[in-house]
Amino acid sequence: MIQDLESFRLGQSAEDLVLSDSTECREVSAALARQAHRTLDILSHALDASLYDNEPFLGAVKELATASRQSQVRVLVQQPDKAVKNGHRLIELARRLTSHIEIRQVHEDFSEVIEAFLVADVDGFVHRKNAARYEAMANFHAPNQARMLLQLFDEIWEKSTVPTELRRLHL
Repeated sequence: MIQDLESFRLGQSAEDLVLSDSTECREVSAALARQAHRTLDILSHALDASLYDNEPFLGAVKELATASRQSQVRVLVQQPDKAVKNGHRLIELARRLTSHIEIRQVHEDFSEVIEAFLVADVDGFVHRKNAARYEAMANFHAPNQARMLLQLFDEIWEKSTVPTELRRLHL
């Protein structure tokens, strides 16, 4: 368990954190989302509900998305059908805040990517080298590493599209 997580500041605390379970990943992801002022970028296989479908995280995402016209949340997910079927609340939030939260399905050219990560304000991150496991590295101030993750994210983002199951149906 990470001691004194509240003392870590996005853009200031450059200490590497070694995360070993879903609780630590969830807490650090929520803390980074809560401290983000501009951007939040997430690459996930199935929008892991234990990390991204909980009140602290969703509240932070909503706060970020509604704080400014420039704020942006981008999510890439490889298997959105599972999250949609389970009623993932991040998808519902994205459907309500379409101008600030966008979710795309990872293009098939990148189906071999097994990592998962969250990057906040191009500065802090949580990075799992294997999305099926919760062992991760995190840092609240590592802009070089965050930019490297975002290079991969942007490459995938450009080829990815919004799947029909994520679009809001207007009846």
